[in-house]
Amino acid sequence: MKLIAAFFKLIRWPNLVFIAITQLLFYYCIIIPLFQRETPVVFADKKILLLIILSSVLIAAAGYIINDYFDINIDLVNKPQQNVVDRIMSRRWAMFWHMFLSMTGIVMGFYADYISGHFLLGISNVVCVVLLFVYSLTFKRKMLVGNIIISVLTAWVVMVMGLFVMLDFILKTGESPAFISRIMRLTVLYTAFAFIISLIREVVKDIEDIEGDRRYGCRTMPIVWGVNAAKVFTAVWLIVLTVSLVAVQVYVLLFGWWWSAVYVLLLIVLPLVWILKKLRYAQSTAEFQYLSSLIKLVMLTGICSMVFFKLYL
Repeated sequence: MKLIAAFFKLIRWPNLVFIAITQLLFYYCIIIPLFQRETPVVFADKKILLLIILSSVLIAAAGYIINDYFDINIDLVNKPQQNVVDRIMSRRWAMFWHMFLSMTGIVMGFYADYISGHFLLGISNVVCVVLLFVYSLTFKRKMLVGNIIISVLTAWVVMVMGLFVMLDFILKTGESPAFISRIMRLTVLYTAFAFIISLIREVVKDIEDIEGDRRYGCRTMPIVWGVNAAKVFTAVWLIVLTVSLVAVQVYVLLFGWWWSAVYVLLLIVLPLVWILKKLRYAQSTAEFQYLSSLIKLVMLTGICSMVFFKLYL
């Protein structure tokens, strides 16, 4: 029982649930309503939908395992009580589970491609597995490169669902109507949100983990540029994200989306402003850990805003 609990802790099961919820919400709250309004043709193969979600979840789980595998020494400094690899699970078994989950996710991706008749998911899953491995091995320890890789992979969770459905429709019908462009715009909107909020959190986590990273020769932003410069970098992106979200709400108010605007302002914009304020004075590891958790909560409220498209579309 202890080993099972440790395994679920190792793969960060709450994050995996979040990935599945994100893709389900995007499909059922944005894609399906837009298709139902415009055309009887819809990507509705539940088997393919399940394969997309499962492959994303399995590859993410494998990524968490390999990350902890290469970070054993650093984690002994930054979070000694949370280590699973080499304390509860052996390195050999950790590598086995990484390879098994990665290969299963890749096979599922190619099977989904085989059913649908195009080759987006399988190849992209291979790329994701390679990026996660190389990130954990080396890029995580380099300034900004690792942060960007993780942010891109986080954003890909949204992008892959939108691209797969649009590609599936275009190949089946030979058409690219206006509502496909609308799906593309919403895909880009949520992809950009996921990328920016993830980048912000990654830099905050680097500040939080600065002691262990410095001891083992990492070259993260707060180590190379200093904590203050890393805070300025984060603050700039917080401001960019906040201003962009306010601009989008001004636009949607033209269509009478009042409840959507109120939700975004109260549960996304105001928390971002609060994070910006707290970031300015944050000094201790506990304070940056609090900010990281709060940013993660904003990621959740941001993704949950997809529900309003189900109501208004």
